[in-house]
Amino acid sequence: MNNQNHNNKSKRQPNADSPLANSTKTKSDPKSKSVRPTTAREVALEVLTAVEEEGSYSNLVLNQMLNRIRLERADIGLATELVYGTISRLNTIDYFLGQFVAKGLNKLQPWVRNLLRFSFYQIYYLDRIPAHAAVNEAVNIAKRRGHQGISGMVNGVLRNVIRRREELVIPQDLPAAKRISLQHSFPEWMVARWIKQYDEATAEQICISNNEAPSVSIRVNTHRTSRTAMLELLQSEGYEVEISPLSPDGILVHGGGNMALTSWYQEGLISVQDESSMLVAEAVQVQAGMNVLDCCAAPGGKSVHLAEKMNNNGHIVANDIHEHKRQLVDDQAERLQLSIIETTVGDALTLAERYPAGSFDRILLDAPCSGLGVIRRKPDLKWNKSMADIKEIVQLQKQLLQNMSTLLKPDGILVYSTCTIERSENEAIVESFLHQNKQFEVVPFAPITTNHATTGVQILPQDFHSDGFYIAALRKNSH
Repeated sequence: MNNQNHNNKSKRQPNADSPLANSTKTKSDPKSKSVRPTTAREVALEVLTAVEEEGSYSNLVLNQMLNRIRLERADIGLATELVYGTISRLNTIDYFLGQFVAKGLNKLQPWVRNLLRFSFYQIYYLDRIPAHAAVNEAVNIAKRRGHQGISGMVNGVLRNVIRRREELVIPQDLPAAKRISLQHSFPEWMVARWIKQYDEATAEQICISNNEAPSVSIRVNTHRTSRTAMLELLQSEGYEVEISPLSPDGILVHGGGNMALTSWYQEGLISVQDESSMLVAEAVQVQAGMNVLDCCAAPGGKSVHLAEKMNNNGHIVANDIHEHKRQLVDDQAERLQLSIIETTVGDALTLAERYPAGSFDRILLDAPCSGLGVIRRKPDLKWNKSMADIKEIVQLQKQLLQNMSTLLKPDGILVYSTCTIERSENEAIVESFLHQNKQFEVVPFAPITTNHATTGVQILPQDFHSDGFYIAALRKNSH
């Protein structure tokens, strides 16, 4: 899913209720010294401060810095842990740190605030780093970047945190949404919505699961090889692997690192994709020779999966609104040796004007959405979304589904999917569409044992340790 298809912002602007919104209240200290990062902690500080001050994407800034600064593998792991861990636990960290900073966290310079944040994260959440080492490193950074007063304050705050470590617990008598919000570090409005849509226990489990490290899963290019052959090859190379319980094309890789750096990826035998996302192509139920439309295709993972399942026989139109993303789809197709994909550029809302009614046997609408199912992979997402964002995207989703339905042939299948767990973006969209379009019906596509929707399939992050995803396959009856 490309959740920026129609809402393209180059910078993330923190939601006003987010801890990241503190960046609007203070400006950088003109007296702070410019220090070129050389250690994992200095890299983490640069990234966290850029996220807060400039609304940058944490993954992009981190990757840029790691490419620029040569760190040992262990230090790369530490910098990554500190960035994502601190962002994941942001409002819990601020809740506790606020008890130790006399003048309030908001009054601190952003770099000082973030230095305290990731140091607290080490002391409170990481067992493998000695607390005194975390304090010493923070004090050294404060001395290099600031002045003696700042380093003294940092030292005092963090030593107090160590002394009172056992006292730092979230009160259990708080209202449910507030307790879960602080316990697991999620915006309270978001937790309240999940409690209302599911229930308290399910909402809490969503938050717990989203704070766990994501699984590494790969999709086998079945046009080139088989899952069995790939499984045996991985095992022969010493990888710990198992077949995906969700997708017939998926393999879970444990402790294998970045699979996109392997020769198998470069040669087009595998792709890196979440298991839930792999289910989307299953739902489309393509066959060789079909004419298929992928409405919001970039970066192209689902388009190429469809081509693989068609054994590179037929025609796929892969459309995206952004010209610069066309190349992403083309590159994937070339890497995987797939020739049936035609990439086009334009607003998906205009597709019904560009193609005659009833042009396609299958249509995939992997709709722009709030992305609340992929927080495990993109932790800063939760601090940058608001209820207004969800209301805004719902109108677009309804319009896209209605428009795309006119391009489907009789007896064809249209799949509506999102990487969110918001019912207003999922079930409610499909139910409204079915009510207005009586010639469509929901058809089954996979035997999912855990489902949280009555119309279509809703996977939550805790169900299979995969992304939260919604998928509905809709057949257009000919009569």
